[in-house]
Amino acid sequence: MSWFKRKDSNIQTDKKKDMPEGVWIKVPKTGDTIHRRELEENLWVDPISGYHFRIGSKEYFSILFDDGEFEEIADEIMPTDPLKFEDRKKYSDRIKQTQKKSGLSDACRVGVGKLKKQDIVIACMDFSFIGGSMGSVVGERLSRAIDHAREKEFPLLIISQSGGARMMESVLSLMQMAKTSSKLAQLDMEGVPYISLMTNPTTGGVTASYAMLGDFNIAEPGALIGFAGPRVIRQTIGRDLPEGFQTSEYLVEHGFLDFIVPRTKLKSKLSRLLKILNNR
Repeated sequence: MSWFKRKDSNIQTDKKKDMPEGVWIKVPKTGDTIHRRELEENLWVDPISGYHFRIGSKEYFSILFDDGEFEEIADEIMPTDPLKFEDRKKYSDRIKQTQKKSGLSDACRVGVGKLKKQDIVIACMDFSFIGGSMGSVVGERLSRAIDHAREKEFPLLIISQSGGARMMESVLSLMQMAKTSSKLAQLDMEGVPYISLMTNPTTGGVTASYAMLGDFNIAEPGALIGFAGPRVIRQTIGRDLPEGFQTSEYLVEHGFLDFIVPRTKLKSKLSRLLKILNNR
């Protein structure tokens, strides 16, 4: 059907224009697509379904700190490979490759700044770094964050996002559960507020330690929160699990969380909570 094609080379209608990669993003909850710019403007929350896309420390710090300004601490603590662990690849090589790919030095960053003019210490985990797994560096950076909050008497917020303890560090990783829990006990003795925010997913040793030890335990909508996975639990107890089991909504209903807060309201909700805690 050549008579439907323009002959002039500068007015072609039979060629498809390439779409830049990543401009349109599929929403897992609905299957619909949304423009990337609209998602970014809405803090990576689908405005129709409310689905919360996973974000990392860069985005959370930008959302929560006033003007996105903060001082990073404990970033000089870097991962090593004390056990010379190797599975499909050497752990030391995995660290280097993940650092290069993610632009992160490990799975946790700590920032000190202001949230609506109120001093705060925020420690945030990154799932993009080996599944947000808790290793020695994560434990030490969290400990430094807790110590800083205690010394300065600044409220502490830990944003959890993790698959659990890092298997490549074996017992050294598991020791971080006791280490961070004891540090939080010291913080509690000093009367410094600690808010734990659980995002998708928060599982394993992280849930079994600092994630559930907050003065307030809160979560984003639809977050997977638990210790073992649903399949392991189902096989252990030999029965089907309730619908929505291990979601933040289920845990609020059964008393494991204080409340759920959408990301678009997170800063204002935290600001209100900090004012209450500071005037207690």
